[in-house]
Amino acid sequence: MKKLFSFLVVLLVIACNTVPLTGRKQVNLLSSNELQTMSTNQYGEVLSESKVVTGTADSRMIKDVGERIRVAVEQYLKENGHDDLLDGYSWEFNLLKDDNTVNAWCMPGGKVAFYTGIMPVCKDETGVAVVMGHEVAHAIARHGNERMSHSIIQQYGGVALSVMLSEKPAETQAIFAQAYGLGTQLGVMLPFSRKHESEADHLGLIFMAMAGYSPQAAPDFWQRMDSMSEGNQPDEFLSTHPSHSTRISNLKKWMPEAMEYYNKQNN
Repeated sequence: MKKLFSFLVVLLVIACNTVPLTGRKQVNLLSSNELQTMSTNQYGEVLSESKVVTGTADSRMIKDVGERIRVAVEQYLKENGHDDLLDGYSWEFNLLKDDNTVNAWCMPGGKVAFYTGIMPVCKDETGVAVVMGHEVAHAIARHGNERMSHSIIQQYGGVALSVMLSEKPAETQAIFAQAYGLGTQLGVMLPFSRKHESEADHLGLIFMAMAGYSPQAAPDFWQRMDSMSEGNQPDEFLSTHPSHSTRISNLKKWMPEAMEYYNKQNN
């Protein structure tokens, strides 16, 4: 047991990274190359199993907003000495047909998908930028890697990561899906997930501002999400997401900083 504890301590120290902007320390056991390989494979499967929308105003909007966010992200990371986080990125922005799914996500390597169900909530290009900035921020902040790392430590303890990848590919892929999916788990994972959402809100606000979109649209988007929930959102303690009221309050707190980026971009 003592050897296992020592192994884990050394592993956590070696794998410790810092989240851009917030400076929070995090544990990332998987390399960017490993994650991006899994991401590329998983993204390809999702696209092959989905109806990819092309040639519409909404599909073009997703790609146009995505490109502007991409440029902003690259600029932000370069200015803050983190441009290495984009090594190996091959951005893709796709709209998937599913009117019942009010969601969007971004996998490592810049693999982005929006579902048609979220487009009425976005309402316009700026609303898309709110969601795009937030989802891309999850990838930039390596939240999925962090969630996978904690899952691996919790479930497999001292099993070497190389063993996980080579001898337990199905289990590793399942953890990947869980880390980038919508599953919830009571206990230690929930605080991390809520923290991830807040970090993505903060970073996403900066990204959309640098892309030339007014960050003041972000609280309005979450107000619309709140109206859609019709009081059915879970209590904050049992949710991986902050309550809408908490999220809106935080966005307003960060707004002066975001407006500085926005005004600089538009002067």
